[in-house]
Amino acid sequence: MTALLPLVILGPMVVAGALVGLRVSRRTRQAVLFAVLVGSLAAAAWLVAATSGGAVLVTRLGGWPAPIGVPFAVDAFSALMLVLTVLLTTVVCAFALRSRAADEPYFCPLVLVVTAGVNGALMTADLFNLFVFIEIMLLPSYGLIILAHRGRGKRMQVSASRIYVTVNLLTSALFLAGVAAIYATLGAVDLAGLAGRAERSPWTLLACGIVLFALSVKAAVVPVHGWLGRTYPHLSPTVSALFASLHTKVAVYAIFRLYAVLFDERRLGWLITTVFCISMVVGVLGAVGEDNARAILSFHMVSQIGYVLLGVGIFTGASLSAGIFYLIHNVIAKASLFLSTGAVELRYGRHRLGEVRGLLWRETVTGLTFLAAAVSLAGLPPFSGFVAKLAIISAAFADQQWAAGAVALGVSLFTLLSMLKIWGAAFLGEPDPPLAADEGPRIGIRTIAPAAFLAVLSLALGVTGQPVLALCETAAAGLLHPAAYLAALSGGGV
Repeated sequence: MTALLPLVILGPMVVAGALVGLRVSRRTRQAVLFAVLVGSLAAAAWLVAATSGGAVLVTRLGGWPAPIGVPFAVDAFSALMLVLTVLLTTVVCAFALRSRAADEPYFCPLVLVVTAGVNGALMTADLFNLFVFIEIMLLPSYGLIILAHRGRGKRMQVSASRIYVTVNLLTSALFLAGVAAIYATLGAVDLAGLAGRAERSPWTLLACGIVLFALSVKAAVVPVHGWLGRTYPHLSPTVSALFASLHTKVAVYAIFRLYAVLFDERRLGWLITTVFCISMVVGVLGAVGEDNARAILSFHMVSQIGYVLLGVGIFTGASLSAGIFYLIHNVIAKASLFLSTGAVELRYGRHRLGEVRGLLWRETVTGLTFLAAAVSLAGLPPFSGFVAKLAIISAAFADQQWAAGAVALGVSLFTLLSMLKIWGAAFLGEPDPPLAADEGPRIGIRTIAPAAFLAVLSLALGVTGQPVLALCETAAAGLLHPAAYLAALSGGGV
């Protein structure tokens, strides 16, 4: 069965090519898109079941031995991420149907290529091929940006697109340079050949640092986070929700994986813990100072990524499992918030906070959906955010990282403040006279359903999340002690 792993990547790419080459109707394209996504989700779920006991599934493309064959490896961590990313892509595409973004002829094939790139990045066990799959993920993303703004791009949208493309191209070049430097110093780029060798010499450490720095830019870690706040708020609702669910999260996954494999000692743990704590603070303060809902959510991405990566900085079994669970929670809650604010924007237009007020009386389902995801992001019970933040703060205190735990706790209060800022400005209060007199159609239930589904999923994770926490603990054990992963790559395990 492991020989079929590449089909998770090749399947979406082949179907995307067929959709471009064949003349099919809009409904057929959309049906094929969802069929492939559902099939990918089923395959990812099977991989979770197969790796839940700690197994590692490995294959090399074409059956060629190392170092010729491209290695693919799936453990509990990568399987969980596959389920998460494919699920979120499916939900966002459901929103794209209602927003009419999916009506564009090339939307469906571009999303399938993005899916193939994400799947490949999560499964590859080779640094050069990680670069290749990240590029496969990014190139169709540029096309999605163009489709969303074609013929109606405003100045800020054009500027945001230019910044997004420029930053990613430069960062990809830096990443490739780091991979080349690693190969020059160690003579290998597969993870099995790099295990624990980052500190072999100052030059090797520098080469590994370049790769991790490039991934930090893509993950929007402070101080290289500025691009995110200047791009995501100005993309279309569909594209911003899709990118928020995939792009930075693939970089976060790669940081988890590479840091666990490359370093034997954690002597720089205090430094990266400090950086991630600063990310939490800078992100949440930037959110508090914004006056647009999607800008606030974009800055919160910087803050929440700091929470997730704090698990890497502390690097204990408890912190890694908490960081992985936090990543799952954050993707779900943040996508729900982007989709609910996107639904409001589609119906009422893009406005600053306070320009459209009192939406709750007219859009009750949308308002409650936003509130549920907002309190989950802030870490209030019984939602998944409470479980995630309690786990990461407990892990920090257990490792005597008192300052990091205190920062994580304090940032939660500011997160709640900024979420209430959106809620109070947009949904509470007396409606404006134009809104009160608006007799047009309300936000349809099918438009808000994707966001509502994710909000309910966040609640379910908070109430009955123990099985997912157990999977996160298995994934964390594989990162903390990667011997089984590396042995499987070397042919000594399954």
